[in-house]
Amino acid sequence: MTYRAAVLGASGYTGAELVRLIATHPEIEIAGLSADRKAGMAMGQVFPHLRHLDLPDLVKIEDLSFEGVDLVFCALPHATSQAVIAELPDDVRVVDLSADFRLRDPEAYERWYGKPHSAPELQKEAVYGLTEFYRDEIKGARLVAGTGCNAATGQYALVPLIREAVIGLDDIIIDLKTGVSGAGRSLKEGLLHAELSEGAHAYSAGGTHRHLGEFDQEFSRIAGREVRVQFTPHLIPANRGILGTIYVSGDAAAVHGALSAAYAGEEFVVVLPFGELPSTRHVRGSNYCHLGVVDDRIPGRATVVVALDNLTKGSSGQALQNANVMLGCEEGTGLRLAPVFP
Repeated sequence: MTYRAAVLGASGYTGAELVRLIATHPEIEIAGLSADRKAGMAMGQVFPHLRHLDLPDLVKIEDLSFEGVDLVFCALPHATSQAVIAELPDDVRVVDLSADFRLRDPEAYERWYGKPHSAPELQKEAVYGLTEFYRDEIKGARLVAGTGCNAATGQYALVPLIREAVIGLDDIIIDLKTGVSGAGRSLKEGLLHAELSEGAHAYSAGGTHRHLGEFDQEFSRIAGREVRVQFTPHLIPANRGILGTIYVSGDAAAVHGALSAAYAGEEFVVVLPFGELPSTRHVRGSNYCHLGVVDDRIPGRATVVVALDNLTKGSSGQALQNANVMLGCEEGTGLRLAPVFP
């Protein structure tokens, strides 16, 4: 069976990544592509690396027909998806890549994103889209909310450790280095090559980054008590990739054992041999996440390092993985592209 999908916001990085991945999918075809400023253009004009594909032209959302569309990927800016998804036909399933439906509590959404949620009824039916942890709920969902890329990175390292109670909950430190594509494709002075290259800097420090809302929600739910982590992201002069270095209290061998057991049956999450550490260069352009654990000279401390591609496993690859589960396709279909190296 062939499913028809539309990609809203196809002129952004995550939209283009979705198109790249879906192009290799034998059961999903792209029935429509939307854009705002790029409406009226061919996808190959906007992204020449996709010019070999036979794709519909970009149109505005209001000009897109959803007749016969089975699933919509919504790769729109934050605070835009709520109104758009509310107007979609009820029989169309949706994977949203924005932050609009990630937080279950509307008050938490308003606190982290600075405005009231405009579609609280839709929020009630949204399923959090980290496939490895929520695939049973995703299977029957109409609306799946993709995670933040930083949030996914931290959760792959920490969810099994919190679930198995092998680490302390009050002294978790998450230090992330992230590539610039995570900031989106809009023009920003601070992201110009001359401003960004040859340096790195921390941002949203001191507990202000919005993905902390997801950490609070998910870690506290699993622990059955409030868990608040210390989190600082850093922007590095790389296009893709997130490298997370996570400091925890606990026995390093037990930490490695818990991660190995949790992901033993998972295709896209790879736990490296004890003492070996991952690199973003080994997951670039892929749907794979690599995890490593090392002991520390301080007794009772361990370091977990996690690497993934923010545009693929952290966003668009995760979205296609969720879509496969929703549509009943084999979960890894279209996602087994090998990482790009060097």
